Amino acid sequence: MTDSPLSPSKPLTIYRFLTGPDDASFCHRVTEALSKGWSLYGSPSLTFDAAQGRSICGQAITKDVFGVAYDKDMKLGEQ
Repeated sequence: MTDSPLSPSKPLTIYRFLTGPDDASFCHRVTEALSKGWSLYGSPSLTFDAAQGRSICGQAITKDVFGVAYDKDMKLGEQ
């Protein structure tokens, strides 16, 4: 027997990449995601936007969800 996309034994891993200015609001967005069951994935990134004169952060996050099949129109942040 093979697992179906909605198999309770096999979760759907969803992925997001959060980006934003290097400030408290970005840290709060990451903290909120972690509090909702997301996990950090890999190292954070940091770059400098010379046009705007500020640093931009990025952090990949993942979450395993059960009973959900992938749909390209799904709202990943609402899972």
